[in-house]
Amino acid sequence: MTNADNLLKEMKPGRVYRRAELAHFSKAVDRDLKALVKRELVRRAATGLYYRPRKSRWGEVPAGIHELACAFLKTDDFLVTSLNVFNSLGVGLTQMVNATMVYNRKRAGKFTLDGMVYEFKRPGNYPAKVTEEYLYVDLLNNFEDLPERPDNFEVLLKKRLMQFPRNKLKKHAQSYGKMKTQKMLQELTADAA
Repeated sequence: MTNADNLLKEMKPGRVYRRAELAHFSKAVDRDLKALVKRELVRRAATGLYYRPRKSRWGEVPAGIHELACAFLKTDDFLVTSLNVFNSLGVGLTQMVNATMVYNRKRAGKFTLDGMVYEFKRPGNYPAKVTEEYLYVDLLNNFEDLPERPDNFEVLLKKRLMQFPRNKLKKHAQSYGKMKTQKMLQELTADAA
């Protein structure tokens, strides 16, 4: 059994590792990782990030965004989202955007992890659990980034606004909304009243 095989034994399928985490399992971690990648037993997700793919009956399963982001950020304090989630609010959006956003407190920018581009953003705050009120506030936060808006979008926003408890929505806007979002919400609330 080679040193690379010993390193492979230490790697759990599906888990993403930083190179530094693997260094204590091998005296020549870079050489062993390179050998495992060449043998296609381990995948390099990004500089310094590696994982052993899980196997399914359909073949190899790539690492999930949660595992990738956890290793990349060195924390589990983040929220994975997309502009597509706003479609569920029923405000006339039907876009299908191939872009995933990771709200976090450490990194900002576009990064390629395991061949996919993710946009890491550092908003002021974000919840641990997504609610419809948060989605509405986040929709307003990302208003300018929406690739399409129906002609009657403002009417649909006001209609949806009426379905939320005002105090709960206001609290979400204060906690998670940009100043521009809070102003937009005040205007929508005043127009809807």
